[in-house]
Amino acid sequence: MIVLAIDTSGSGCSAAVYDSGTNTILGQSGADIGRGHAERLMEFVDTALAAADRPIGAIDRIAVTIGPGSFTGIRVGVATARGLALALGKPAVGVSSLHVIAEEARTARPGRAVLAAIDAKRDELYVQAFDAAGEAVAEPEALSLTDARTRFAGFDGSVAGSGGELLGVGTPIGAADLVDIAVVARLGAAADPASAKPKPLYLRGPDAKPQTGFAVARA
Repeated sequence: MIVLAIDTSGSGCSAAVYDSGTNTILGQSGADIGRGHAERLMEFVDTALAAADRPIGAIDRIAVTIGPGSFTGIRVGVATARGLALALGKPAVGVSSLHVIAEEARTARPGRAVLAAIDAKRDELYVQAFDAAGEAVAEPEALSLTDARTRFAGFDGSVAGSGGELLGVGTPIGAADLVDIAVVARLGAAADPASAKPKPLYLRGPDAKPQTGFAVARA
């Protein structure tokens, strides 16, 4: 199966073409762009396809990160994945950013439970615990830093993600802000399209609030 993987969940924007039969990334492209995912994503998709020497019609499945992460970035990625799936008549699946982080950690330190933690800013974390087999043992949550430290005070497994070192528990093994697109691809290939349809995973509302007080009175 040939999978097109897309990530726009954070400051990075990337795409990769993956062959699940050989467990090989055929081509990938991306950069840590901060903003402007909508303007750059299809450029990275086209570059990844060209590097893989595959036309868009050769894609069998699309995998996309659904968050938690950047509110705007997640919307861009999910909308693009859905649009491509509709145009190609192929399935699309969603992959949690926290699951990707946990899988990276399990690869680095096999056989250990993992606590994935993303720095959500404003003294909050997005967190989710996984067992040594990579299965989620709790739902993803947005917690204050104080509550997260209390909740996971006795955790002694691997702690991964940009919020990991803020917790002060377990064994921190990385604080990367960028999602590994190869892991997105592998998880997407293994996902069930019937139960993993791409839908944004928002654990809190957007930081930007609509302005008020500027309504024009009707005549």
